[in-house]
Parts: sequence; structure tokens; C-alpha cells
Amino acid sequence: MRPLLDTEDSENDGFVALNAEEAKRFRQEHPSLSPWWVVIGQVAMGVLVVALAWLVTQNGVVAVSAACGALAVIIPGALFARGLMGKFASLNPANAVSSFFVWELVKIFVTVAVLWMAHRGVVGLNWPAMLVGLVVTMKVYWLALLFKGKRQSVQD
Repeated sequence: MRPLLDTEDSENDGFVALNAEEAKRFRQEHPSLSPWWVVIGQVAMGVLVVALAWLVTQNGVVAVSAACGALAVIIPGALFARGLMGKFASLNPANAVSSFFVWELVKIFVTVAVLWMAHRGVVGLNWPAMLVGLVVTMKVYWLALLFKGKRQSVQD
């Protein structure tokens, strides 16, 4: 396989286009991570946080508060994944970029709405438990990147 950057060719600023076979091999060597795996990881982490909150405190309000924090990440994340994987986003690069920004905005609004509903709907809401549920569930992104790196190094 030829190098991706050609430093001797200043006419095209070092960019070398891949042919179909090289592009296929590159995609096989560098598989993408589906956003649905991140959402599944967030659900698993959210369930774990809620179970730990219940086991440690034996308090239903603390467990519900942690669940609200986890849901403030899981629901918007699932909507975002659905939006990015939809037909509109895959039509062309311009649609993909605009779709990304639109669904990121939707994700922010839904997160705020879930937190607001938790504040209004859960009597005696435990804010620290809700924030722990939110932050721990949100950090699944980093675990997904870590596992993706491990998976690639195992395949090499």
C-alpha cells in the first residue's frame, strides 16, 4: 500500500487519493465504532449506577435520582445515534454535517428537558446522586474509545 501522504508532491499538498482496493483495506484495518454500542454501554453503566445507588443507600429516592441522571444521557444519546444513522444523514457529506449539528442540538435540549422533568417530578430529588448518574453514564464514551483501541491492537 502506498503512503497516505506524499511529501514530494507539492502540487496536491501531500494528499494521495486511494483507489477502491486501498480504501477497502483501510476501512477494514480501521473499523468505525457504531454509536449504538456507546448507547448500549451507557444503558449498562446506568443500570450499574442505579443498582449501586440502591445497594449503598437502601433509599429509593437516591436510586431514582441516579436513574434520572443516567436517563439524561441515555435518551439523548439514543436519539442522536438514531439521527446520525438515518437515511438523511447518509445522503451526502453536507447532509451528514448538518445532521450532526441538528442532532447535537436536539441532544442538548432533551438532556435539559430530562433534568428539568426530574427536578419537577421527583419529590426529594437527590442532586448529588443524579449528577453521579449523569457523569458516570456520560463517561462511557471514553470506555468505548478505549475498547475500540484495544480491539484494533488485538486484530493487528
